[in-house]
Amino acid sequence: MTTLDTPIKRALLSVSDKTGLTDFAKRLADLGVELISTGGTSRAIAEAGIPVRDVSDITGFPEIMDGRVKTLHPKVHGGLLAMRGNDAHKKAQAEHGIADIDLLVVNLYPFETTAAKGAAYDDCIENIDIGGPAMIRAAAKNHGRVTVVVDAADYAAVLEEMAGNDGATRLETRKHLAAKAYARTAAYDAAISNWFATQLNLASPTYRAFGGSHIQSLRYGENPHQSANFYATPETRHGVATAKQIQGKELSYNNINDTDAAFECVAEFDPAEAPAVIIVKHANPCGVATGASLKDAYESALRCDPVSAFGGIIALNRPIDGAVAEAMADIFTEVIIAPGADDDALKIIAAKKNLRLLLTEGLPDPAAPGHAMKLVSGGMLVQSRDSGVIEACELKVATKRQPTAAELSDLKFAWKVAKHVKSNAIIYAKDCATVGIGAGQMSRIDSARIAALKSAEAAEAAGLPEPLAKGSVVASDAFFPFADGLLKAAEAGATAVIQPGGSMRDDEVIAAADEAGLAMVFTGMRHFRH
Repeated sequence: MTTLDTPIKRALLSVSDKTGLTDFAKRLADLGVELISTGGTSRAIAEAGIPVRDVSDITGFPEIMDGRVKTLHPKVHGGLLAMRGNDAHKKAQAEHGIADIDLLVVNLYPFETTAAKGAAYDDCIENIDIGGPAMIRAAAKNHGRVTVVVDAADYAAVLEEMAGNDGATRLETRKHLAAKAYARTAAYDAAISNWFATQLNLASPTYRAFGGSHIQSLRYGENPHQSANFYATPETRHGVATAKQIQGKELSYNNINDTDAAFECVAEFDPAEAPAVIIVKHANPCGVATGASLKDAYESALRCDPVSAFGGIIALNRPIDGAVAEAMADIFTEVIIAPGADDDALKIIAAKKNLRLLLTEGLPDPAAPGHAMKLVSGGMLVQSRDSGVIEACELKVATKRQPTAAELSDLKFAWKVAKHVKSNAIIYAKDCATVGIGAGQMSRIDSARIAALKSAEAAEAAGLPEPLAKGSVVASDAFFPFADGLLKAAEAGATAVIQPGGSMRDDEVIAAADEAGLAMVFTGMRHFRH
């Protein structure tokens, strides 16, 4: 491959997103670069008074089929792919009138945003770019002499380098731009293939790819010796990736992970029904509650585990008001995330300059389909998102005693929380607030013990005579394999239980619940979270 840094003499521009286009084109023209363009891009450049030739003048062939065919031509691809120091290539160019194209500027049809809006099938198909990716790949392959730009954010750097390098770009720059170009087409094709898989309900596509766009370089990963970056996927979902950071320090890897866990959990609670607040530490809820107001909900959530709440993440399902902002300001918090905030809240939170505040303008839908992936050695696990919700469960009372209306309300609340607690998960709840959480233990009975211990500690911190779990209900993310875990919950003061059921020893567990006077509800749905 010939890799001389020769001046860029000819550029082809064909962009869907015209941000910065005319300024970039004018600067290129001022540097003596001949501009070739297509369709709307050509019109935009010409209307700005910048000399430009239409690609059809170069190919000798008009754009046809509503613009589907315009750049798929040997005079375009030959100009991009010709190896400058190759005599055979030079001969072919001379015979067929193919001139070099030294710079390609292309961004693609907006397939990702079109699909994310839920556009009709045919509209999505029409937004699949064909000529763009073909040209990008051709130019990137020939990066020894051709510069390829797929992102308007690179316009200024390319112009600056050309101005300081006799109109040429450097090989190292072209390599980086080529790498970015291939990553862009890979992410684009991934979005298209995954959209097709969704449209066709393909549970097991033969090939699976995921792509994203860079949001932020992080200081490090989970630990200082790990590098990390944050990427956005094409999925439109309110959350930390789409939130606007109003104030505070830069988010860390752990901040982002924990904030996502908090916001996905609080979204289980419909803001039209009741305000809800969740406090998360190390990706696990340490307090969740609904209440008459956000302040009430926050105070109930905090009561569950005030020690763990220090330095945690707080998520709210409604816009933050002044009253809850003032209450939250009393302890050190890393991040607050909510759909919005009023002026009083913003003023109060602004006094905590290092506190990160994220506003999302909405909540994610807990029942929406999607995918989650995890890398393993030599492979990748891909599963559908856990979009199971209590409303989709056929609840079955397995015991002689029916739950009371208050118990059933608390059971449904606890089940929503259990979905977001690491397995094995045990959640005690009372009056739609968690009063003890046991997370991530190797045995379910240990989770039950820890949750009971947390309940007793919280009561002591609040100056109450009895553990908070007295008179509570309990949720288990998976079935009780033996009756011992259930009995430990009853010993802690639980009066009703919600669990998936499905154990070989269900009869034994039901009998133990009946003997203890518990009401027990089966959901038929498990919520393992590893």
